[in-house]
Amino acid sequence: MKTTRTVEKILESYGADSPGVKANLRRMLMAGRLGGTGKMIILPVDQGFEHGPARSFAPNPEAYDPLYHPQLALEAGLNAYAAPLGMLEAAADRYAGQLPLILKLNSANSLLPKSAPKDQAVTASPQDALRLGCSAVGLTIYPGSGSSLDMFEEAAQIIAEAKAYGLAAVVWSYPRGEDLGKDGETAFDVTAYAAHMAALLGAHVIKVKLPTDHLEQPDAKKVYQAQKVPAGSQAERVGHVVQSCFAGRRLVIFSGGAAKGSDSVYADARAIRDGGGNGSIIGRNVFQRPRAEALEMLNELVAIYRGKA
Repeated sequence: MKTTRTVEKILESYGADSPGVKANLRRMLMAGRLGGTGKMIILPVDQGFEHGPARSFAPNPEAYDPLYHPQLALEAGLNAYAAPLGMLEAAADRYAGQLPLILKLNSANSLLPKSAPKDQAVTASPQDALRLGCSAVGLTIYPGSGSSLDMFEEAAQIIAEAKAYGLAAVVWSYPRGEDLGKDGETAFDVTAYAAHMAALLGAHVIKVKLPTDHLEQPDAKKVYQAQKVPAGSQAERVGHVVQSCFAGRRLVIFSGGAAKGSDSVYADARAIRDGGGNGSIIGRNVFQRPRAEALEMLNELVAIYRGKA
């Protein structure tokens, strides 16, 4: 497998990991058109579980087909494709070995009562990921939820098992809870805290949402203001989240969020790049567009992360 000094420098920060884990991290970092740059674009398609099929795929009916998404990722030259068990089982035979795959191991759904604690059910295992030829497992934690301590324990066990099999672990760390409003879920201090907790749980790749300049926690706000932590631009806020993940010794990628205009997607990517983030994990903003538009957007994102746009 080819490699670059940039990738090898990143892997030096994972000294406790086995050759198998490093091989899979290298595989993802060297895949696609960003291979070797230290930047990544991952296509995640777990929204059908989270939001339902019509909300996810009706804007682009081709996306109901589980083969559509890995083919799109392959054509666009992305680093990896992430999905729940059923979608990967439908596609792995064709795409394993051509495209790094990430098995998303837990999910929630929008039919749960609003009174239920924010939580996710474990719906697959690291053994499934191994069987399907995946490079990594993915899982979500909800810091701030009344169920978060149980989620942390589940995550620690899953990550340890994945590492024992030589698989990398990608953690979606989304602050959600009974006392967190919408502003709090993407607050500057809360996002950095959530990213740090994912690093502490042993994640190799950490996924968070882009933070706003809102400070949620009163005690944290005092420190941020006293220490004058830079927060004036999105790039500065990205830089602090990366700093919070062991001073940039862990790969940090940022969610594309809800569907929005292409200019906003590109502005986000430039902020991630300029702030030292490792890239984007972008789903609805891609697969809800017609294929030609999706490929055009992904081509532009690759150019941005390569410093050419």
